[in-house]
Amino acid sequence: MKNNSLKYLIAVILLTMVLMPAFAAENPDDAYLKDNPYVEEEEANASPAIADPLEPWNRAMFHFNDKLYFWVLKPTAQGYKAVTPEIVRVGVKNFFHNLGAPIRFVNCLLQGKSQAAGVELGSFMVNTVVGVLGFGNPAANDPRLKPRDEDFGQTLAVYGVGDGFYIIWPFLGPSTLRDSVAMGGDHFLAPLSYLNSTEASAGIKFYDTVNSMTFRIGDYESLKEAAVNPYEAFRNAYIQYRQRKIKE
Repeated sequence: MKNNSLKYLIAVILLTMVLMPAFAAENPDDAYLKDNPYVEEEEANASPAIADPLEPWNRAMFHFNDKLYFWVLKPTAQGYKAVTPEIVRVGVKNFFHNLGAPIRFVNCLLQGKSQAAGVELGSFMVNTVVGVLGFGNPAANDPRLKPRDEDFGQTLAVYGVGDGFYIIWPFLGPSTLRDSVAMGGDHFLAPLSYLNSTEASAGIKFYDTVNSMTFRIGDYESLKEAAVNPYEAFRNAYIQYRQRKIKE
């Protein structure tokens, strides 16, 4: 039964990808591309207040993730980009962004942003129905349906929970104590978390990561090359990015 359900899901995804050319459209205001913390060079030069008691661990994980990017993620993304039409990659990006609607919707409600929650719900319904499960992004054509990028870390910050301290996780990248704890809340709301197969869930998330990376190859290298101290530059850029998102 589990295998049949997984096969059905894959079949639906493949069928929808075939229909994508009629619907796929990149949203120019895509939050996780436009607000990528690793391309904010001016902010990277600032020095936000954040405790870093785990600096030896963090530097080791920074080095690990750096090698992971250059040895695995970047080559995979480059190869995938070379053989996959942009319209397909945009559609996949739209699909996964639409799939994150429950996280954004619930956190809007928890933060008391009822209007933003309504916008998120409306955008999700339009993109799911008209955009064929979210592979298309017709809601982007309506300025009233511009969703906010909210997560549980931002919700905890609104309720007065501080950053705690800076920490870098292997594979996952930079975070704070607050945002690390908040990952559990967002995981609970993420639809992929309820797949019966852990391997399938991990594989789909990796595919999402690779597909998303095809749109920003070179951003990481640009900030790293421009920084005198890459570790501090990335730490400052991440904290500035999170602080800005919380204030929005």
